[in-house]
Amino acid sequence: MDEREWTRRNFISTSLAGGAAMMIDLPGISPSGEGRETAGESHRQIDVVLTVNGVEHRLPGLDAHTTLLDALRDHLQLTGSKKGCALGACGACTVVVDGRRVNSCLTLAVMNQGKEIATVEGLAKDGQLHPLQAAFIAHDGFQCGYCTPGQIISGIACIAEGHAHSGDEIREWMSGNICRCGAYTNIVAAIRDTAGGRVDVG
Repeated sequence: MDEREWTRRNFISTSLAGGAAMMIDLPGISPSGEGRETAGESHRQIDVVLTVNGVEHRLPGLDAHTTLLDALRDHLQLTGSKKGCALGACGACTVVVDGRRVNSCLTLAVMNQGKEIATVEGLAKDGQLHPLQAAFIAHDGFQCGYCTPGQIISGIACIAEGHAHSGDEIREWMSGNICRCGAYTNIVAAIRDTAGGRVDVG
């Protein structure tokens, strides 16, 4: 090709053709750009055992990519933990795993085998609300209620961690839980009201 005929269009066409040819030979990539993994490889199924609120649950043939949140909601019908942002930014899916707050949308179910998982469903005992649940009602700590399970679970953990000595401290340690209705003042009041003594999750 004459150097004068080497245009931007020629360059792009040649580059695309060359790139397509290279992709054909790349391992694991087909000319269409789709992976060559089989369904069995990309969606491996495994047997998972989760201990939630003191009860052992067996989940045979669970997709290895299943998040803890989806295992709780879709497989165990424990829908208290809410699916919000799915990015770990809103706290609606907060649960407690081995005493630590966890965004259940960011951890796989299989990674939590052999651990103690606490969700909002396990808080009330013998028909009696957990003190923080009762405090949320007394202080009107919720409006739409979507974030409330995560707020309560996180609030109980906040108290148990010893991070509820003041309003500022509570706001700092609860900052991972978003309330889109803006009930923060009442949420802080409910946690402070409950924090007279150390509260154990569950």
